[in-house]
Amino acid sequence: MTEVMSILVAFYYKGGIIMHIPDGYLSPQTDAVLGIVSASVLAVAAKKTSKTLSAKNIPLLAIGAAFSFTIMMFNVPIPDGTTAHAVGGSLLAILFGPWTAAIGVAIALVIQAIFFGDGGILALGANIFNMGIVLPFISYGIYSLIAGKSVISSKRRWIGAAIAGYIGLCVASLSAGTEFGIQPLLFHTANGTPLYSPYGLNVALPAMLFAHMTVAGPVEAVVNALVVGYLQRSNPALLELRTNSESKNAPHRIRKFVIGLLVLAIFTPLGLLASGSAWGELGSDELQSQLGFLPSGFQKFSDFWHHTLLPDYGIAGYDQTFWQQSLGYLLSAFVGIVVIGLVALIIQRFVRKPESQKNSRTF
Repeated sequence: MTEVMSILVAFYYKGGIIMHIPDGYLSPQTDAVLGIVSASVLAVAAKKTSKTLSAKNIPLLAIGAAFSFTIMMFNVPIPDGTTAHAVGGSLLAILFGPWTAAIGVAIALVIQAIFFGDGGILALGANIFNMGIVLPFISYGIYSLIAGKSVISSKRRWIGAAIAGYIGLCVASLSAGTEFGIQPLLFHTANGTPLYSPYGLNVALPAMLFAHMTVAGPVEAVVNALVVGYLQRSNPALLELRTNSESKNAPHRIRKFVIGLLVLAIFTPLGLLASGSAWGELGSDELQSQLGFLPSGFQKFSDFWHHTLLPDYGIAGYDQTFWQQSLGYLLSAFVGIVVIGLVALIIQRFVRKPESQKNSRTF
């Protein structure tokens, strides 16, 4: 039990339990395998999405990706003093289907890693696999099983969304815990000293599951239930996007969703209130003080990417007080939303070309 509690402290990252795996905790071999898997799935997702998602719905996907980006900035407290966060990938899967959701979450994760240092560059494939593939596909399967072919107004919709979000996030945390836990088994020195993550499955799995089963999972469930319930009353056509092509012509009230997203971004500094006692990235000195040694692989790769625009969602040298940190959080939230919007415009341009060619052939 002492080991489990130690990992709950040692795995702080951006003030919380690591769902965004930083560089150095996974071996290059693990990063490469998960990177290939994630890239392959995203390639299939891009092909499928290009056939099912019209250009006029790209802004909705952008809003979904931006929602995932901002919701991950809200740290929630765990009973042991650490924090975790929801992801939003299950909600995207419910609205758009798992393939499109994978792209939306992947966009958010890439931007987080490159611009803010939230999650490693080498570990990007692992993070996309956990949060952009495992989470949406598991959630989508559970939601489809519970909601079935029920009418849009059915309680089965929001209940299914809540259960799907909870289980999906817990399974994603199980996946991340497994990736951490196998490192000391597979990658160690001749005398058994771990090269990367030093925590075995008996420690990593309970630590990851505890945080997400007790708090982060319920938060994901509540967010899903509230959003789906709201859409049932105000814009049910959005709940038919993944199954009914005719709903693509329905009004989506984009302005209302943009306003809601901006309001969410304004409140992102609330995530700082649950940052715990270990705010900031766990560096080499902190890790060594926790373990008594520094894994050589971690030391080699942990500083692979240090060109972040706003590291840790803050302004370098201007993060001493809560208000300074809040300013950094606000700036980061709006920068992330703008970058996601620009990416969406690029995607929309590529989607429009095949559609225009198809329409011209029709005439």
